[in-house]
Amino acid sequence: MNLGGFKNKEVLVDLTSGSVDYRPVNEEYAKKFIGGRGLGVKYVLDNGPEVEPLSEDNILCIMTGPVTGSRSSMSGRLCVVTKSPLTGTVTDSHMGGWTAARLKWAGIDNIIFKGKSDKPVYLYIENGQAELRDASDLWGKSTRATVQAFKDKYGADDLSVMTIGQAGENKVRFAGFMNEHDRAAGRGGTGAVAGFKLLKAIVIKATQKGNMPEAKNADEYKEANKKAVKAILDGGLTAPNKGGLSVYGTNVLTNLINEVGALPTMNSQATNWDEAEKHSGEWVNEHLLVANNTCHACPVACKIEVEVKEGKYKTRVESFEFESAWALGANSGLSNSEAIAYLIDLCNEYGMDTIELGHCLSVTMEAFEKGLVDEKLDWGDADSMIEMTRKIAHREGFGGVLAEGPARATAMWGAPELSMSVKGQSIPAYDPRGIQGIGLGYATSNRGACHLRGYTVASEIAGIPEPTDRLAAEGKGELLKVFQDLLSFSDSMNICKFSSFSENAEHYAEQYSGMTGIPMTAEDVMLAGERIYNLERYYNNLAGFDKAEDDFLPKRFTEEGATGNSAGSVSRMDIMLDEYYNVRGWKDGVVPTEKLVELGIIEKADSGETVEQ
Repeated sequence: MNLGGFKNKEVLVDLTSGSVDYRPVNEEYAKKFIGGRGLGVKYVLDNGPEVEPLSEDNILCIMTGPVTGSRSSMSGRLCVVTKSPLTGTVTDSHMGGWTAARLKWAGIDNIIFKGKSDKPVYLYIENGQAELRDASDLWGKSTRATVQAFKDKYGADDLSVMTIGQAGENKVRFAGFMNEHDRAAGRGGTGAVAGFKLLKAIVIKATQKGNMPEAKNADEYKEANKKAVKAILDGGLTAPNKGGLSVYGTNVLTNLINEVGALPTMNSQATNWDEAEKHSGEWVNEHLLVANNTCHACPVACKIEVEVKEGKYKTRVESFEFESAWALGANSGLSNSEAIAYLIDLCNEYGMDTIELGHCLSVTMEAFEKGLVDEKLDWGDADSMIEMTRKIAHREGFGGVLAEGPARATAMWGAPELSMSVKGQSIPAYDPRGIQGIGLGYATSNRGACHLRGYTVASEIAGIPEPTDRLAAEGKGELLKVFQDLLSFSDSMNICKFSSFSENAEHYAEQYSGMTGIPMTAEDVMLAGERIYNLERYYNNLAGFDKAEDDFLPKRFTEEGATGNSAGSVSRMDIMLDEYYNVRGWKDGVVPTEKLVELGIIEKADSGETVEQ
């Protein structure tokens, strides 16, 4: 392989037969789809969009990118790509910490699982070799107990573990993977896919020394990395120990989003909450903070570790994130930050998405309030929330209904309008009535409602790279496309999205060029990102998401007015969606053949028929 940055080795694991094989990375694919998210989606597409998510036919891809594990700032990311059991779309979910770096240092770029084991197993990786080993004694254990068992067995030094907990084992549709530092690949139900396959964990033993990716053009890469690091260090949000993201973590956003009237409250019945300050970054720093942790090659250190030292919510946990605090806080009417920390810890232990779990609780609260269900769950009742979380993870009683996800649960109750979801995945912590662009982003996200596909909040709230009016609908289609394409590239290079607060397409292009040896401009970055976003949309079109009605928002956002400093505002999807389709060149949400050919996703044969690349 002529590309720098890659180890040129993929592990192919057939869980049905128990075989482990190896292959080089497809260089043509890597050039076109970069790595990480883009390359993983290509593999999932080649496997067939018609497969059932919870089946032997679905594949589970663990993907790194060309700069993963290098000296590039924020390059400690991997993504898990599969067909989602929550949405039925393609999905990718990303994880920080050191797992990705250690995978690359172990001499492996990617792992592709297929089939289903006849007993619980884990994959052990060291020195470029992988082996399936028995995990029967670990089945039923929490994520932390599993991690500790592997530390005891293999030693904690130079060890990374990504594992599922009881939620994944019980195929909770929003179960994810956790690693040894409480970093999650949380969204989309990737952990449920692993649970179906009886795959408990991936264990990696590797050291950095002598194993970092080699840049094709070392001097060029060194200079590019120097410029990128300077941008991070000088960034208004990312500057170490100065920027809001570094000082408060993602939870710096709670008070800000609440103040503008865009914090979804009590299942989005309001968009601001007087009690939100009690689980904000400022409050947590003053009352619960014990450490600011970081990931591989990251100077920002946005990870907030908190400790509740006594009482029934006693815990110590990393990941007191904005989304988690909101989902279990304002969204569920709970202001007690100690109880929220405990609930986050439970989600980490069971291995499930905090956002989706918060929505499970909030839809039940509203349904009970409206007399639609008999299961008593009151707003802000922390102890009942904790007990329901346990029931969901183990699929006990009413928890088994919620384990299907809020969209399916509310449909069972005859009240689908209570689920604030798109394509089956629930919204994050930004109300689309108070931030117009992010609502369009939820509707057109290729993995269901998601802020990370196209983070227009950067512009609409933080003014990055330039400010736009958060309540204006006009122009948001073009704005969203820019963010979606840029972040598709960064996800595929597998560099943290927070880098985009300070770096731009030129920074990405220069690092990619120096590392791989392939000349790339900022324009090339955006084109590659566009190709990847259209590749995902093409997959979803083939999987049955082939009409404009699939790109929707719940009626609460388009018909019921916001509160607070966004009072009366509704999402103007009627304006934004047509504009977005026009900018994308799509027809009613479908990528036309000519666009697919233009982007090199398919090609026309001499006969005029199209074939996939």
